Amino acid sequence: MIRVLVFLIALAFLAGGFAWMADRPGDLVLTWMGYRIETSLMVASVALIVAIIVILLLWSILTSLWRAPGSFGLFLRHRREMKAQQAISRGLIAVGAGDLKLARRAADEAARLQPNAPLALLLDAQSAQMAGDRAGAERAFRAMTRRDETRLLGLRGLFIEAQRRNDPAAARRFAEEAVKASPAALGWAGQAVLDERCAAGDWAGALDAVEAMRKGLDKADYRRKRAVLQTARAQALQEIDRDASRDAALEAVKLAPDLVPAAALAGRRLAEAGDTRKARRILERAWEASPHPDIAEAYADVRLGDSARERLARMQKLADKAPGEREGALAVARAALAARDFATARAALDPYLAAPTQRVAALMAEIESAEHGDTGRSREWMSRAVRASGDPVWTADGVASDHWLPVSPSGRLDGFEWRVPLAEIGNTRPVIEVMPPEPKPVPSEPEVLPFVPEPAAKTADARADLPASPAEPAPETAVAAAPAKAVPEKPAEPVIPLMHAPDDPGPGAAVDGEPEPGALPAADGQRRNKIKDLFR
Repeated sequence: MIRVLVFLIALAFLAGGFAWMADRPGDLVLTWMGYRIETSLMVASVALIVAIIVILLLWSILTSLWRAPGSFGLFLRHRREMKAQQAISRGLIAVGAGDLKLARRAADEAARLQPNAPLALLLDAQSAQMAGDRAGAERAFRAMTRRDETRLLGLRGLFIEAQRRNDPAAARRFAEEAVKASPAALGWAGQAVLDERCAAGDWAGALDAVEAMRKGLDKADYRRKRAVLQTARAQALQEIDRDASRDAALEAVKLAPDLVPAAALAGRRLAEAGDTRKARRILERAWEASPHPDIAEAYADVRLGDSARERLARMQKLADKAPGEREGALAVARAALAARDFATARAALDPYLAAPTQRVAALMAEIESAEHGDTGRSREWMSRAVRASGDPVWTADGVASDHWLPVSPSGRLDGFEWRVPLAEIGNTRPVIEVMPPEPKPVPSEPEVLPFVPEPAAKTADARADLPASPAEPAPETAVAAAPAKAVPEKPAEPVIPLMHAPDDPGPGAAVDGEPEPGALPAADGQRRNKIKDLFR
């Protein structure tokens, strides 16, 4: 609307000018080189306007002719770019579809049309990875590192290729270069540097790596990683420099008060230094957040030289801070057993005797043996421990450990969790019934009785008639069939598997040497064998 209004105003001014000139006629006389030109002012004005238009047209034609070679070259270059973009599009789609022949042909065409284009280099690397040409892939990735816009992508590709050929030194070098180029923006590079330093036990270097990643991490994740690393550093220094170990443990507790290993270690170091009050405060806060036997053990030793009765009173006070917890009852029962207060020990474990865990049953066996010297009752409780449900242990990657470790077997920082191992893989423990032997007269010759299995229905009916004891569950079958192992679903592959070669299993795949999902952890089987050895 504004343009129309401006056009109308200009047209009105032009018409008014012509009308003004028509109302005031005049003559224009031009004498040049013996020629005399005489005309009216209106005709001269029109002739001037026509001359200007002709001059502009001639200038435009001459300019177009002058620029014709450059314009033709620009047209050809634009045409090559369009063809290259189409070839790159076909190639990337072929990579996602797994068509190696089409991908290589498109990569060659894109390299011919645009040899240094970022997407052309990416397509070249992807097609080379599909064909198993590692040298070609590395050559394309190195070409990417020479360009600012593709430098990080090239370093990422070289890092993965170094991992594929099992060259950790080169992989570490590429990751460190990527961290220097972008300290906070690249999580994979910082994580690779962190994992490498954790695997080497370089906790100071790992702390520096976490500091470099700080801007790219949320506050809670940063505090947790730093707390775990400070705990690992405190454990490494506890035999070398007790003061530095205590300071590192205290910083870890400040960052993550619920981190059990940090709280237990800080409590022990403070108790050694004589700061009992601060040690108790740290251990009590950690216990309220996560009751754990390591916390209870450190709390029991918080004041050296105490009698068994004083330790029992202290453990009862700690258990009252988290009522109803099995770990509190176990801690009180063990302290009472050390103080020879068997009634308190039995009272603490009484709520858990109907369905005891392995530790509860084993502790009851110790109580029976220490109080009455009753070998039969002790063996009975140990037999129940064999088939009892498992207790929580430090578990990571399907492997159980007797103590906390900062790095899991697969190299994951803070991978160990306090949980029942079988609960993580969704399996159940096979039930094994081990009954104490009945006394029999010794025959003159060894008696060998053949084993005749009873029908399952008859055994089930016979055992169903037996009364159930309130303190002991009804006996179960000798060996219950374990449920079928669940087959994990394969993760969906991306349409364009960037940076993954055909032989790269990608995320979620099984790693050589790790147990399959559903397999029993090694430490769990070892614990069961130790219990069985008590009957031999």
